[in-house]
Amino acid sequence: MLNFIWGFIVAISVISAFVTGRVKELSNSIINSTSDSISLIISIIGMMALWTGLMQIAEKSGLTNILSKLFSPITKFLFPDVPSNSNANKSICMNITANLLGLGNAATPFGIQAMKELKKLNNNSNYATNSMIMFVVINTASIQIIPTTLIILRQKYNSGNTFEILPYLWIVSSIVLVSGVIITKIFEKIGEKHNKHK
Repeated sequence: MLNFIWGFIVAISVISAFVTGRVKELSNSIINSTSDSISLIISIIGMMALWTGLMQIAEKSGLTNILSKLFSPITKFLFPDVPSNSNANKSICMNITANLLGLGNAATPFGIQAMKELKKLNNNSNYATNSMIMFVVINTASIQIIPTTLIILRQKYNSGNTFEILPYLWIVSSIVLVSGVIITKIFEKIGEKHNKHK
């Protein structure tokens, strides 16, 4: 579906360029954006490599077990059907930690691993459990204490004050996360009542 949407946008852009006689502008923008993309990737890759490496060290050094214990009160409330000593819980904790540091790329592998482990706990069923749904909500609406990627982007584009957005980001992301968790818990209760009446 996403491929279709992007393909549609590209097709409309090309057609519009031909209709309005702006093929040269389209060509120039493609060349410039390609160059800008490469420059952006180079500026970000160093920081991302550093944090991803640190996350790998944390996983292999046993820090994941410590994080699991620290997050246990939260994870027990959010994921009551996930055992605290399971690999799923460890991957969830590492994913949350990476997201708190604003490391979307580092969080992704842990998120995929967590979902695989949650599926194992669900006996490889094709239906999502409450924990799987909650994890998607938390992963999507995560609070970023240090939005590393965003800070790098603001520095690259010469922001006057790179960190001035932090309070607003914390407030908005907190509201979104809390709202998402509350709505998900409400639907969980509705689902449980519905299943009891069957």
